[in-house]
Parts: sequence; C-alpha cells; structure tokens
Amino acid sequence: MTRQELNAMSILSLAHVGDAVYELLVRTYLAGHGQTKVAGLHRATVSMVKAPAQAKAAAALLPLLTEDERGVYRRGRNSHVNSVPHGATKAEYHAATGLEAVFGWLWLDGDSGRIRELFDAVLKALSDAEESEE
Repeated sequence: MTRQELNAMSILSLAHVGDAVYELLVRTYLAGHGQTKVAGLHRATVSMVKAPAQAKAAAALLPLLTEDERGVYRRGRNSHVNSVPHGATKAEYHAATGLEAVFGWLWLDGDSGRIRELFDAVLKALSDAEESEE
C-alpha cells in the first residue's frame, strides 16, 4: 500500500486494524511471559487492551512519535465515535482510538520494526507505572 493510499483511508479503518495489531502484540507478549492459564491470559489481555490502559500507553508514546505518526494519532483521537464503552471516559476512548490508528497505520505501511519499538516503549511505561504504584 502506498503512503498516499494509506493516508486516504478512513481513520477509523486504521484504528480497526490497529486494534487487532495491538491486541495480538499483547496476547503474544503475555503468552511468552509466564501466563499459561486461559482465564489468566484473557484477564491480563483485557486489562492491557481496555481504553484506560491504552490511553496511558498513548500518553507514554506521544513524545516518541514522529510528525507523521502524531498526525495519525491526532486524527484518531479527534475522530467521531458513536459510543464509549463502560469503564472508560470519553477522553480515554479517544486517546485509545488514536493509539490504535497509529498501530494500524504502521502495520499497513509494513513498518514492523517501528511497531515493535513503540510496543516495547508501552511495556516499559506500563511496567514503570506498576512499580511506582507499589
């Protein structure tokens, strides 16, 4: 897909793809890091992919994003959504949509190295946040 075709896509289409990419990254990470029971994998996955957690991840990534990635994030964050899931504020849901749009954009652009780099930064930020809560 060319950059022009990619940038012409609906931002919610990018977020739709990014949602799957991000969840696959989370599931892969959890499966490889000690989670073995399906119920535990599911609970841990949900806790990392729900909108409030993705909003925290987005906040951690914002300083690391390139100009193009920030543009995609802003478009996703500012997109019109029809509903917000329980347990999330409108702001968290919009930030999560922005994050998903970036991951979808990178996936469709074929930039798996950058996806890995950003996801590693998410994991570090979440780990740092857990340590500071303890």
